[in-house]
Amino acid sequence: MQDKKLYITSAINTIKTEIDGLNSLLNFFDEKYIRAVDLILNCKGRVIVSGMGKSGHIANKIAATFASTGTPSFFIHPGEASHGDLGMIAAEDVVILLSNSGETKELKDIIYYCKRFDIPTIGIIRRFESELTKASTVALVLPAIPEANNVNAPTTSTTMMLAIGDALAVSLIDARGFNSEKFGVFHPGGKLGSNFLKVKDLMRSGKDLPMISENKKMPEALLEMTSKHLGCTAVIDAAENLLGIITDGDLRRHLDQNFLEHDVKEVMTKNPITTAPDTLAVEAIAIMNKKSITSLFVLDEKKIVGILHLHDCLRSGVV
Repeated sequence: MQDKKLYITSAINTIKTEIDGLNSLLNFFDEKYIRAVDLILNCKGRVIVSGMGKSGHIANKIAATFASTGTPSFFIHPGEASHGDLGMIAAEDVVILLSNSGETKELKDIIYYCKRFDIPTIGIIRRFESELTKASTVALVLPAIPEANNVNAPTTSTTMMLAIGDALAVSLIDARGFNSEKFGVFHPGGKLGSNFLKVKDLMRSGKDLPMISENKKMPEALLEMTSKHLGCTAVIDAAENLLGIITDGDLRRHLDQNFLEHDVKEVMTKNPITTAPDTLAVEAIAIMNKKSITSLFVLDEKKIVGILHLHDCLRSGVV
């Protein structure tokens, strides 16, 4: 029976070999790499990334990373490219081709197409002597580190390709000054994107906004609070400037025999805590948590434009 400890040994050896591959890249970045970054940075079209097999999976990931960090990009399958998708590549684009051997036959139609229409290509290749190396505008040839197995299956090489793709993406992020807020724009459905939502993205406004004039009586305030289901209402003047707020707590504090005869301005809390439309929702939540409240009215200067409720933030994934 095979010694199962060999599983761990082979796993460790795999990681060590791939670490050797990554370490070899520390001396990899030179003038060719700079030229590759400049080609992408100055691209007026899109960056098209392609590869076959394992290299194709890495190419797909690189395209996704570019697209989410401010570089318009998409993946083309080389097989589909030969059957019509070459028309997706335009003269102002830059093409990145990944290949272990540099002789992948499925890539040849893309290579010839780019040559024909003078479209810049960046090759990420394992072999120096290859058709892709010769055809590339810029050839980024991997250091000669062996694969992490005895059958030469792509392991170390694809790890290195992935790292080079990440390096390109980060170089472009730094060159463009791409920041976290812009990154959040491309990730609205994820946790990261939700943290960059602003108050104006989540606030309730218009007919959903509980408001009542300062001259009204408490029965009308109760009706407004009940109909809007937020447990509070804003008290406003004729210009819709915020004067105060009435909450469930204010109702309890002023409950007496003449409660329904009170004007709303007698019951309201003056100078309530507010926020602005461009405030990050996470910052607004911090304010609500600190003050032990569940709603913030949103002001544009003095005028009330919305209300942000804690539950709306939680439903959107902002915590």
